Amino acid sequence: MKLIRTLLVDDEPLARSLLRELLADFPALAVTGECANGTEALAALQTGAYDIVFLDVQMPDLDGVQVLRRLQAAGQPLPLVVFVTAYDRYAVQAFALHAVDYLLKPLDPDRFADCVGRVPQQLALRQSPAPGPALAALLHCWPAPAVPDYQDQFLVKLPARSFFVPAAEVCYFEASGNGVLLHGAGHHYPLRTALGQLAERLDPAVFLRIHRSCIVNTAHIVDFKHWSHGEYLFRMANGQHVTSSRSYSAGVQQLLKRFA
Repeated sequence: MKLIRTLLVDDEPLARSLLRELLADFPALAVTGECANGTEALAALQTGAYDIVFLDVQMPDLDGVQVLRRLQAAGQPLPLVVFVTAYDRYAVQAFALHAVDYLLKPLDPDRFADCVGRVPQQLALRQSPAPGPALAALLHCWPAPAVPDYQDQFLVKLPARSFFVPAAEVCYFEASGNGVLLHGAGHHYPLRTALGQLAERLDPAVFLRIHRSCIVNTAHIVDFKHWSHGEYLFRMANGQHVTSSRSYSAGVQQLLKRFA
């Protein structure tokens, strides 16, 4: 029996783990690859090494539809696509309208079995590696992603005055009590916000959370060294040192590749 080469794409490790567990009941579908984001998925699918992909819709860099659009624009052959989504509003309606299969999170085992049970027949019916009319229609009508509105300055309120600090001048943010300390060149200021809430407003191409209590401006990193047990010590442009934690090692490893 020819195995069906299967790719799993989801930025949540637990979601990929659940897909693997469910697919264990379908030995014809062999999981031969996994990706944690759209960029990895794009590279994997460009190899043409997969027959089917279980593709998450919402991901932080490229979403699932953007991945397929880029493959389509490059004339790349597409595997059979099963979308996975946590949203049952317009997304599910669009998938159903265009007859592209989808799985709604949290995954229902019976719904999953029904979907996977049709895969061999769907693959056999495919006449061409080009996307079918249904998938092509979905890619055409899918709304373009909104441009994120990241915060580019921060309001500092002191007893004598208030002023703004541009994001480019921030070395790092540090959790302090119920608020945050903004560290710049030779100064630090309190901000009336929580670090988690602040993280959602920061440009991920510039700022990286390296610790539960610290977010750094990567442009202000001078150098770094391995500290211990997967942790790193970073020297910032203002002369201060901050330490990463293993809990945020995935993002830190991606950052370190820039210095390689």
